Amino acid sequence: MSTTSLGTDTTPVVGGRAAAPTPTPLAGQPGVPFSRTYRAELRKMVDTRSGRWMVIVMAAAAALILAGFVIWGPAEDASFRGLLGLATLPLAMLLPIIGVMAATAEWSQRTGLVTFVLEPRRGRVVLAKALGALSLAVVVLAAAVAASALANVTGGTGEWDMTAAIAGGTVLALLVYVLQGVAFGLLFLNTPVAIVSVLVLPTVWSIATTAITSLQDVGRWLNLDTVTGPLFEGEMAGQDWARLATSAAVWVLLPLAIGTWRVLHREVK
Repeated sequence: MSTTSLGTDTTPVVGGRAAAPTPTPLAGQPGVPFSRTYRAELRKMVDTRSGRWMVIVMAAAAALILAGFVIWGPAEDASFRGLLGLATLPLAMLLPIIGVMAATAEWSQRTGLVTFVLEPRRGRVVLAKALGALSLAVVVLAAAVAASALANVTGGTGEWDMTAAIAGGTVLALLVYVLQGVAFGLLFLNTPVAIVSVLVLPTVWSIATTAITSLQDVGRWLNLDTVTGPLFEGEMAGQDWARLATSAAVWVLLPLAIGTWRVLHREVK
């Protein structure tokens, strides 16, 4: 949204050449504030039926797993750390879908024309989508932490064995998965294709690097599920961070860069 207008000075100049147009600022607000775009994108993630049901399914899956483990699981393993690890299992698989749905909303629901007319700076829309998906993931994770704490008090061992390294690593790993969903959504701009791709491609690659001996060394660096393992355990060392950065560059940053370029240059119909 332009905030300047071109005013032309018609005063004659020696030599017969008119003065160059001089941009002058327009009165009023300088475009749409980013905070408003961010709130709009965050609201769109839970306004639709699919968005609401995705959050409900994640909450229900975590609650059922916790309840089942407290009732039938080994009592000695029902500590806060063990319960939270169980609660985050479905989140690691379902949170990327939130990122996909956030990135493909304009193209699957045909609202892109409205969105990009109100905010023609598409890069800001992409950033708002990514931050909105990460924010919603933090809220879902906080709910899982609260549910795990409640299960630990009511039916668990009552042991609070969570360390700062494990807590921080869990948050970081889940946010990486969410950003991967956003990246695949921007890359394909099609919700079903992006969801299938973000769930199937890493799984197929993980199986291939495990089953094929010649790919095992590559898999230690380019298997996102493998490199995030030490994050969940709170045991990241020097080389582990290098492997995480390498895998994230291939599975997150590369599709994110290509997808962002597609959004910035694709014609909206």
